Amino acid sequence: MSNSTPNPSPAVQTFGLSRVYGTLTALDNLDLTIHRGDLFGFIGSNGAGKTTTLRILATFLSPSAGRAEVLGHDVVSAADSVRHVIGYMPDFFGVYKDMEVTEYLDFFGACYKIPTAQREKTVNDVLELVGLSEKRGALIGALSRGMQQRIGLARVLIHDPQVLLLDEPASGLDPRARIEMMAILQELQRLGKTIIISSHILSELQTLCNRVAIIERGKLIYSGPVQGVRQQMSSGLIYWIKVNSDAGQALELLKTCPQITAAESVDGRIKVTLVDHDTDPSNVAEILVRGGARLVEFREDEVGLEKVFLHVTRGETQ
Repeated sequence: MSNSTPNPSPAVQTFGLSRVYGTLTALDNLDLTIHRGDLFGFIGSNGAGKTTTLRILATFLSPSAGRAEVLGHDVVSAADSVRHVIGYMPDFFGVYKDMEVTEYLDFFGACYKIPTAQREKTVNDVLELVGLSEKRGALIGALSRGMQQRIGLARVLIHDPQVLLLDEPASGLDPRARIEMMAILQELQRLGKTIIISSHILSELQTLCNRVAIIERGKLIYSGPVQGVRQQMSSGLIYWIKVNSDAGQALELLKTCPQITAAESVDGRIKVTLVDHDTDPSNVAEILVRGGARLVEFREDEVGLEKVFLHVTRGETQ
């Protein structure tokens, strides 16, 4: 008998989730699984269905077909239970600019029925978490856009939700504010939160998230580990080779290699495409060395998530 403990149930699951607006299909039979503790990137062009998905998970929108669960609670039949375990931050949210930071957060603490004696500590804790303790007495309207976004994040953390749904949280922020926001999200993941973040800033999601989903025209194209995107979405692995010998001879050697589908000279280097991701690149290096080539560089092409995204989607919206 195995002593291994079973995997915990997923944080978020959708089953054939669809949403139709008249003749417009915003979500088309979406099956998605997000594990507990994931920092999950939800990637798609404008109009792809990201916001619709997040609004359904946040209980603000009912699905036309299919269903969704958050921590085992159905988003329609157990909407109140879902609202207690999620924090939802829309892409555009209003703030009461004439309120002080602590007043604003205290107000939302009261909405979540946090006892008065406990609220001051809760407000101080979330402000410390988002790095704005020194701004507790400031008027929200006097804060920068980046600070207002962090106050918005503090607001959704006030009731200590286990799952965060963040729709474009870094939208419109300058580079420094964006980096600060991403650092806060990593800290929240370390604290055990499950975070779903939709964003167009693909290069940042590549380093920030452990798993991603790509959606287009309401359909799921890919869902899985970040490192698996390239493997599933690109046809073959690309390597760059440089030799300290006759480059023409090296190129001819490579063209005879059955593990290679293409080899060409580019700016003093040789670009080779392997047959598939299971091909052992050391075989290619061995053919070169045996043929008398002197290798000075042999490296895998750094194909970013953004390049893969542009390759597999057509930027189509409904």
